[in-house]
Amino acid sequence: MAIAFCPDCGHRVKLGSGTREGQLVICPNCNAELEVISLDPPELDWAYLEPEEEEEYLDEDWDEDWDEDEDWDEEEEED
Repeated sequence: MAIAFCPDCGHRVKLGSGTREGQLVICPNCNAELEVISLDPPELDWAYLEPEEEEEYLDEDWDEDWDEDEDWDEEEEED
């Protein structure tokens, strides 16, 4: 049985004999989702989980004619 350390809290995480690189494990102390990145020496890193679906940014108030160069500072209103 190998032991690695959680990169989040530093707690010892036991890795069973069947553990393999790329396997996801949970820190028993802080519940961080971790990935086994090396077995010799045993090393863990935060798991990178890809989103299942990326949400598109939709803004109903989007104005295509908006000019970025225009000054829209409300404090400098003309009298």
